[in-house]
Amino acid sequence: MRDDTISEFLDRLADRVPAPGGGASAALHAAQAAALLAMVARYSTGEKYAAHQPVVERILRESETLRGRALTLAEQDAAAFTAVTDAYRLPTDDDAAKAARTAAIAQALVGAARPPAEVITAALDIVELAETLLPIGNPNVITDIAAAAEAARAAATTARVNVEVNLTGIREERTREALLADTARVDEIAARAERVTAAVRAELAK
Repeated sequence: MRDDTISEFLDRLADRVPAPGGGASAALHAAQAAALLAMVARYSTGEKYAAHQPVVERILRESETLRGRALTLAEQDAAAFTAVTDAYRLPTDDDAAKAARTAAIAQALVGAARPPAEVITAALDIVELAETLLPIGNPNVITDIAAAAEAARAAATTARVNVEVNLTGIREERTREALLADTARVDEIAARAERVTAAVRAELAK
């Protein structure tokens, strides 16, 4: 997926195929958010920003790591959802086959829930980086910090529904609790992203 052109990816996203879908889109929102922060960090170097250089360099490193991680999650999500559709296609000829199919579906749903759950974690990391970069970054590209925050918010909220859609078929309580803990963080992520954007807009209005 990472080697597709944008048009190729959108063609597959629009096609009547199981994947990529919303989960991959959530991960790509996160990848774009991380890339935007890396760009702002690169514009926040030189003598004028020397006092903050160690922090800017850390943000740059972490943003690039998050961008790569998000792309991997997009690919993992597409593969995991394909595994779900494959499990639903298993035979139901007898009780043994039905039991095997049920077990395969449950396992596949857990696998499908994990990439978007990890996207939520990545989105939180990105918003935290945006909060740190906002007061020290180059003011000429401050709107890109807001854009990153909004992309991270979209990543988190989109990933949440892609976790929740799989929860109904997951019976293992510890797994459900862990996934629910991930989704419980999304409102906080969205609120913090909104505060970043509000701060940027306040600066623009001065």
